Amino acid sequence: MLRVVSLILLILLSSAPAVLADPQLGDDLETCRERKIDLPTRFTACENLLGSDRVTGKDKSIALTVRGFTLLNKRDFDHALEAFAAARDADPDNMVALDGQAQAHQRKGQDDLAMADYNLALQKRPNYGGAYNDRGTLYLRKGALQSALDDFNLAIKYTPNLLVGHTNRARTRTFMKNYDGALADFADAQKIDPNALQIPNHRCVTFAAMRRFDEALADCNNVLGKQPKNQYALANRADAYLAKGDLDSALNDYNAILEMNPNNVRAHAGRGQVFERKQDLAQARADYRAAAFALTPFDEIDVAMARTGARSRLAGLEPKTPSTRSTLRRVALVIGNGAYRNVHALSNPPRDAKLIASALRDVGFQTVTISTDLSRDQFFETLRSFAADAEKADWAVVYYAGHGFEIGGVNYLVPVDARLAVDKDAETEAVALEQVIAAVGGAHKLRLVILDACRDNPFAPTMQHTLALKLVDKGFSNIEPSVGFMVVYAAKHGETAMDGDGNDSPFALALARDVRQPNVEVRKLFDIVRDDVWLQTKHVQQPFTYGSPPGSEDFYFVAGK
Repeated sequence: MLRVVSLILLILLSSAPAVLADPQLGDDLETCRERKIDLPTRFTACENLLGSDRVTGKDKSIALTVRGFTLLNKRDFDHALEAFAAARDADPDNMVALDGQAQAHQRKGQDDLAMADYNLALQKRPNYGGAYNDRGTLYLRKGALQSALDDFNLAIKYTPNLLVGHTNRARTRTFMKNYDGALADFADAQKIDPNALQIPNHRCVTFAAMRRFDEALADCNNVLGKQPKNQYALANRADAYLAKGDLDSALNDYNAILEMNPNNVRAHAGRGQVFERKQDLAQARADYRAAAFALTPFDEIDVAMARTGARSRLAGLEPKTPSTRSTLRRVALVIGNGAYRNVHALSNPPRDAKLIASALRDVGFQTVTISTDLSRDQFFETLRSFAADAEKADWAVVYYAGHGFEIGGVNYLVPVDARLAVDKDAETEAVALEQVIAAVGGAHKLRLVILDACRDNPFAPTMQHTLALKLVDKGFSNIEPSVGFMVVYAAKHGETAMDGDGNDSPFALALARDVRQPNVEVRKLFDIVRDDVWLQTKHVQQPFTYGSPPGSEDFYFVAGK
């Protein structure tokens, strides 16, 4: 996805070369310092210097800054912050490192810390165009359009050839409906780099907002002619078709995106609008839910706007709460993925799924759907079907057993046909946890997701790593679900769940037994499950619960007699 661009790689400090006795040291230092060399090459040279402890002062600060931006690109924000802090220790005047630190805070959703860092960098270096640009992206994401515009103006003033400054200002002017100003910015950007695809990609949005649809479509088609699978350009073209009223063409583009990446937020939000206009309100709600839920604190501006729009439209389409009835309607979807085709199979998940399904039927769930060994397309179709049932229910529960892990800050469940040659493939090959949460989102009372999936990542030994993978080998990352949702991990974040010595996992056995106990409220129930698993695994595995059901009501799998 083409994102709002921060100036993160282009302005790194340089200093005059010293007289060096070691030719290799001289080569590495020259490469590490040179701003025009690509970042991976610079990173290698800088790491050589740092690894041999051959640099101090400003040169060490430069090397650490390069390390920080490399980690930032990998979404390893915590280690990036460590690198930037060390760079500033080596050279307190390194404002590029401070700007990088601000960007890392911003990507972690720590907007106050990011703003403080940007402000300090600009206080110490008032003509730093890159920092104005980067602070402008923070204002833009927060919806402070005038402040964003002011910063982009200053970014261009101090760095006139800053391409991203012109395109970011153009986007801001588009949001402010200053279309002539936006087009002027795009024209200036083309003078800097006439081949930059971000120009027609963003200008497509501006032309669509001006209702100059032929020009909008021409720009998007220009990008797609060179990059047919560019999801950002497809979403922009679909949005243009939607604004034009060509619902079928918009639907085709949204579907094309979701065929490539079923987790794409913008495509779900846009397709929801298509279905809403076509009066298919059930499908519209399903798509809006698929776009609405977020488990990470940061979204790029386009995704954030799509989520906000989806949440707003969903609120207006939610079906009315069913009238009070004597018996709660409770539905469950139980998934066990074990027959993996491209990595080692798991024997327990299908058995665990049958065990849990039987337990839920025994405690009175009216509908329990059990599905095993789901491919990617089957997985998403099963979730869509269950989401429709959840809308008519008081309780909706999903239990999943199989492979699951975190990559680049996102938690994924793994279909049996997944191929993950590169870590980024997870976005298109696996099922984001948000989509599972969306499937229970329509229930009127209890929305519960149970994940017995925190196993080692079988793809890790052969998978090419381009993102931060601090937990890729061990389970899920911690999450913050919305109010009214409860997510239970079989093992605490960053740890793995055991398959056990028998036919079923320790977590599945404890859950199937404990869920049958009468008069145990659901919050207490999962405390008991946690303690039982902790004891059974001899203090190796500890389940963990995130979020909670609505606090105004107690929930019992088996009511007291």
